[in-house]
Amino acid sequence: MSAVKRLHICPQSPEVEGQFSSVLASQSWQQTALLHESINEQDVKVALAKKRLDIKDFAALISPAAEPYLMQMLAKSEQLTQQRFGNTVSLFAPLYLSNTCANECTYCGFSMSNAIKRLTLNEGQLAKEIAAVKGKGFDSILLVTGETNKVSMPYFERMIPLIKPHFSQLSMEVQPLEAEEYKTLQGIGLDAVLVYQETYRRQTYLEHHLRGNKSDFNYRLDAPDRIGQAGIHKIGLGVLLGLEDWRTDSIMMAKHLRHLQKRYWRSRFSVAFPRIRPCEGGIVPKSVISDRQLVQLIAAWRLFDADLEMSLSTRESAEFRNHAVRMGFTTMSAESKTQPGGYAEDAQQALEQFEISDERPVGEIANMIRQQGREVIWKDWDPSLSHTHS
Repeated sequence: MSAVKRLHICPQSPEVEGQFSSVLASQSWQQTALLHESINEQDVKVALAKKRLDIKDFAALISPAAEPYLMQMLAKSEQLTQQRFGNTVSLFAPLYLSNTCANECTYCGFSMSNAIKRLTLNEGQLAKEIAAVKGKGFDSILLVTGETNKVSMPYFERMIPLIKPHFSQLSMEVQPLEAEEYKTLQGIGLDAVLVYQETYRRQTYLEHHLRGNKSDFNYRLDAPDRIGQAGIHKIGLGVLLGLEDWRTDSIMMAKHLRHLQKRYWRSRFSVAFPRIRPCEGGIVPKSVISDRQLVQLIAAWRLFDADLEMSLSTRESAEFRNHAVRMGFTTMSAESKTQPGGYAEDAQQALEQFEISDERPVGEIANMIRQQGREVIWKDWDPSLSHTHS
């Protein structure tokens, strides 16, 4: 009964014509689920033979019917990745600016009801973090915060000019903003924005986002459209694997990607594969995706789009990430700290967002990548191709 009440009290933005919320409003979750549930072996063979895959082909490759073809999928995935990106893997570090949050999310350690010490970095603390991250060799970082009006545009406009001179690539994963605000941040150094929808099933989304601005399903859903309208160089998508049926959510995200690619063809796109990890006040996954199934999903994404950048975080184990280097990934985080102040002496002052699994030093991860015949890239290697720099 409580879930039904939430469906009524959570505010919802109206669908905006032409943006993905209007597209999703016409999509049936049940009909989308049938795409992968009705797949047979012949459908998989057809998908594997194609050079350009459609949504049905993607559904075929993530279906149970494709499991016997996993090695073939991986071989093709590695071939396509090398053709498009060469023998390279880029390394980046997440830099958490704040764990202050006004949202109530069931799966996140930053959730507002958790009785934890909150920390938002000031200029002095930020300088220490920058020095610590640079000392590890990173030239590409992802800025992360909780979602609150206290850590919003005035804070970003003050901090980004202090950060950008030290890094060639600056990405951001914060609360959704307006197109004009993204444009402003781009003007002071922002290169990429990641906004993970968590799940594309509205009812499930509302069951896990109980209070705060993040409970506005449509506003978050249309954030990538606003990022594209602002002309941001790269747009990142992702679902939190475990909140809902991972296959259906992934098909929905594939539809979202195709929508964005048609409208904002001058932007690059990336996808990530976060699985629910333990955290303060965390939940048990509704839909468990095994290691083998995750490998299948990763290979399917590469076959679906050879130009897509794919990122893997330290949520995954060292053993899994060792094998992942040859699965089709272009980017990996390393030696991640998921709390503000995590790289400097302020590390113990605030709770982390979630537990990491691969805790190896960045040098060890870099050596592992090289031992597999890959070159480590410390920065985004083609920012000059962005129309914003032309």
